[in-house]
Amino acid sequence: MSVTFEAAASAVRDALTDAGRGLVEREAMVELVALSAVAGEHLLVIGPPGTAKSEAVRRTARALGGSYFEYLLGRFTEPSELFGPVDLRKLREGLVETETTGMLPEAEVAFLDEVFLGSTAILNTLLGILNERTFRRGHTRMRCPLRVCVGASNALPEDDSLAAFADRFLTRIFVEPVPDPRLEELLAGGASLWSEAEARATSLESLDVLAQAAREADLSAVRPHLAHALRSLRAAGIGLSDRRAVKVQKLIASAAALAGRRVPGTADLWPLVYAVPTKEAQALARDVLRELLAASENPALASAALEASAGPRARAQRIATAGEVLLSERPADGDSEALSAWRLKLEGVAREMDAGFAPESLPEDLKALRVRLSEALSPATPAANANVAA
Repeated sequence: MSVTFEAAASAVRDALTDAGRGLVEREAMVELVALSAVAGEHLLVIGPPGTAKSEAVRRTARALGGSYFEYLLGRFTEPSELFGPVDLRKLREGLVETETTGMLPEAEVAFLDEVFLGSTAILNTLLGILNERTFRRGHTRMRCPLRVCVGASNALPEDDSLAAFADRFLTRIFVEPVPDPRLEELLAGGASLWSEAEARATSLESLDVLAQAAREADLSAVRPHLAHALRSLRAAGIGLSDRRAVKVQKLIASAAALAGRRVPGTADLWPLVYAVPTKEAQALARDVLRELLAASENPALASAALEASAGPRARAQRIATAGEVLLSERPADGDSEALSAWRLKLEGVAREMDAGFAPESLPEDLKALRVRLSEALSPATPAANANVAA
């Protein structure tokens, strides 16, 4: 391979920076697609419609390079829509073979929206592609070049058979609509996507270099820390299957490679959080592993590492910063229109605070900010009294 390890890590890091530009609150998702691609694992994204899941995957796929396949599944989706039609020329010869050109079996990055709506025939074929990178249908047998498949859904499936299929997606991220205080960033970022120049793309060779480094990484030093983390999770009632526990090592090695480190350390343990199956369990895992994850650091996957290690604390810090900035930008009392807009923004910060934290678990800095927000939003503020007195 002509690309050096250091150059590969730098190229992927730059490509991800470009891919995440303008995607407010989706930076971690972009980074997890790349992490999963290097690890050779798959990512499940859970969140409501209209939260830029597909745009984030498209931009990351362009950044990573390689062939891309995307499809929205429904109850009546036919297998041929994903895997390709039957080759009629071969059928005349008595062979049932599939024409896969441009379809999922030939993709290197794939995005399947509403993935759990696929029929049994589709999901069974997908299992072979996801697990073994092999496509089997009729007389067709072929190796698939798939590096990562991103599946998306509005919610985790409750059906046991679908839950077994969902377990093939090692990493999971739960996304929510962009909060009120960041709506201006959302609008500006969304508008920039319409006209911005094509983002930088790395090469599949860079991914191959990092993937090889991850496969060759010596995990002996970090393995005791991972075992301790798994025991802590079990003690808290968070159980990972043996398969998921073993495969987490691939994520840790890949995170280190993307950070430019050939030997993983405790700074690379944070992907463990994304291997925890549910949103509630991930939140508990962050709390249980707080001390262990305090050392988390990754220049290429900074947002994903921060969200995994800090989670609510990172969100609290962002809310506190947004609130302080807004309070310092109070318009003049005579500008009623600006004051009205300012108050709406303050209300948005307060709503995000109340939605994200129970009153008893509100961090101290947010408690003080909540009081100040209430005073600013109250009709009887000093400024309002001064106007009445005048």
